[in-house]
Amino acid sequence: MKLSALRPGFRFWLVILLLVLGGGLTLLDPRESNVPDLVPNDKAGEPDYYLVDARLTRFDAQGTPHQRIDTPRLVHTPIDDVTRVDQPDLSLLDDSGREWIADADNGELGPDGNPLTLSGDAHLEAPAERWQLDTEVLVYDSDTGHVWSETPAVLRQPPQQMQGERFDAWIHDNTARLTDNVTGHHPPEPQ
Repeated sequence: MKLSALRPGFRFWLVILLLVLGGGLTLLDPRESNVPDLVPNDKAGEPDYYLVDARLTRFDAQGTPHQRIDTPRLVHTPIDDVTRVDQPDLSLLDDSGREWIADADNGELGPDGNPLTLSGDAHLEAPAERWQLDTEVLVYDSDTGHVWSETPAVLRQPPQQMQGERFDAWIHDNTARLTDNVTGHHPPEPQ
């Protein structure tokens, strides 16, 4: 028996070399291994894009930023031209430059980016006025500056608290209204 018949051939060493190179490249691959969940198809159809850890800034006709949304996930579907966001943190600027803050479990920007509907533990805050609102669904029309809720809402301006069936606010006019079955707690001012 010849000794050369027992030695591995060229093909064997080529396969071993390719396996070693493949293993080395796998260890050196800088890409993140956890890919975001795929977006499921729903009645709105398949999305044309989605973003992870996104910040969306909208500008008015004069080029001034007036709305910012930070979200861990943004999905746009072209069939209905709707943008859906998860756990949005929203910052709005009114005509006077005051900031209004909102957040919710989910959000939806309608066609052409208006209106914005926040749903699931929707929260709106006016830090300059020291009041905050909690409701289930909150809608914001950026063209008119109108924010409203047709679900029960609780309005707080410590130490006062009121609740009602409907809430309306016009952020540019600094006006708010709570209507339908309004009840509240208004402690007397200390002497």
